[in-house]
Amino acid sequence: MINGKVFKYGDNVDTDVIIPARYLNAPSPEELAKHCMEDIDKDFVKNVKAGDIMVGGANFGCGSSREHAPISIRAAGISCVIAKSFARIFYRNSINIGFPILECAEAAEKINNGDDVEVDFGTGVIKDKTTGETFRATAFPPFINKIIENGGLLKYVKSKEC
Repeated sequence: MINGKVFKYGDNVDTDVIIPARYLNAPSPEELAKHCMEDIDKDFVKNVKAGDIMVGGANFGCGSSREHAPISIRAAGISCVIAKSFARIFYRNSINIGFPILECAEAAEKINNGDDVEVDFGTGVIKDKTTGETFRATAFPPFINKIIENGGLLKYVKSKEC
């Protein structure tokens, strides 16, 4: 279960907006985080706190297939992303690095920037504590929960000693 303040963005937020290509050679996730969302929200990195939540519209994470996008979001302090829908490669990259994301169109539409939101990954329940509304995303299947719990696909595979 996580709880945080919402940073909300619209439809088609692409990976070049999440982390501009000019920073792709950054030496660490922490360095990437310093530039996360800067082309659409100059104040994002100044205002985000560990545990906060990002909400997006349709096709969040479209564009190139780089893992830098979910890495920079997570390193900035965001605990999960909720969106109407995700670009498939962003979805897979997020799971591969152990970063939880949830698809829930109703939550993405109704939750507002700055709202206080609580997410239960086990049940898929999203509660907007600001408005009192509750939404239900599809919970991850157990094997994806295990990947996220282990911190990503590589760590999960290593834990299984395949």
